[in-house]
Amino acid sequence: MQCSSERFGSPRDGLRRFPMSILTAHVSPRRVRAAKSPWIRADQSPIHGRGVYASQPIPMGTRVIEYVGERITKAEARRREQLRLRRQKRGGDGSVYIFELNRRYDLDGRMSANVARLINHSCAPNCRAETMRGRIWIIANRDISVGEELTFDYGYGFSEWRLHPCRCGAPRCPGFIINAAQRWRVRRIVRQMAARNRAAQRFAAKQAEPVKAAG
Repeated sequence: MQCSSERFGSPRDGLRRFPMSILTAHVSPRRVRAAKSPWIRADQSPIHGRGVYASQPIPMGTRVIEYVGERITKAEARRREQLRLRRQKRGGDGSVYIFELNRRYDLDGRMSANVARLINHSCAPNCRAETMRGRIWIIANRDISVGEELTFDYGYGFSEWRLHPCRCGAPRCPGFIINAAQRWRVRRIVRQMAARNRAAQRFAAKQAEPVKAAG
């Protein structure tokens, strides 16, 4: 996955719950069952790092793969977020896999057993995250062709949008990872910034012009 949201990567419209069998007790990474799926394969992605691709045609509505991970407290989530920020500042992996579960717990999906962690964001996603009977599933929004990269909307908040550039390539992508309801605000800000930059460049070019001698 790509960078974090204002609440440690929790998509407000998606991943909010976790399998109840795991939530009933503290779970270490070693005890989390691996999520497997015959529908997908992992490979390098032009969007970000590694991604997930359809290994066969995926019909609309298919439960493609379950999102699994470790249940952690809010305090532990904050500690891990600070570690991530320091790692990112040093040039390391800044990806976030922590999602908000409820008022007490979050879910950390940073583990090899969680293949779904590799699914990238898109502003025009072909999948969605949905809770069904206490389990989080990545579900196909439409028919997906063989070799097509799977994506879903991370739904990041507005406060830190500048930190999360988006390379999904969707026609209406604002250039940053932001939830759909706030994209118009980012597009407006980006347009205003571009206009100011163009004005500054014109002013600089004018100032650099040689002054013609009088007469």
